[in-house]
Amino acid sequence: MTRKPRTDARDNRAGIVAAAHAVFAATAPDAPVREIATHAGVAPATVYRHFPTRAALLDAVLSDRVASCEADLRSATSDPDPWRALSATIRHFAARQIADRALNEALFAAPGAAYADARRTHAAALAMLVDRARSSGAVRPDLTVHDVRSALLAIASLRTLPPPAANTTITRVTNLLLSGMRTPKNALPAALDVSYRHS
Repeated sequence: MTRKPRTDARDNRAGIVAAAHAVFAATAPDAPVREIATHAGVAPATVYRHFPTRAALLDAVLSDRVASCEADLRSATSDPDPWRALSATIRHFAARQIADRALNEALFAAPGAAYADARRTHAAALAMLVDRARSSGAVRPDLTVHDVRSALLAIASLRTLPPPAANTTITRVTNLLLSGMRTPKNALPAALDVSYRHS
């Protein structure tokens, strides 16, 4: 293959994965391949050439999603501000529950062995972020990584709400949880989403 065909093939593959991510997240992992091909601007045969099975395409999308989470965590662990690093990690997680609504079901249902190394890496990074925030005095002295994991599970459970209620509720609950993690002197009312109103 010449350089251009190789580049075209690589670009096609990346475009297909991005399109599948968007379609799976908005609808479901069993969305028609024709819909993904249309979204990517390629023929269905091109999708099958890169991904012979739907399972292979879903695995590529989930792997891309996990890699994105790892990049966010690397960025957080290198952030010199402990609170900003921890809160950004939690906010990124919450944002994905909204943006990747249907895809999250597939990710959470993936066999434990599928992403075991990534999950261990994520867990270690989260523990480090919590320890660092606690040591700096940015969060309550009794806050544990188990508390933060429980908060993430609470946020994730809200993704089943119908939109736009899920968006509003996840944002509100995330802000409340973050406010509750901070030490009293750092817990500011401005951390809450003041645009939220009870219906």
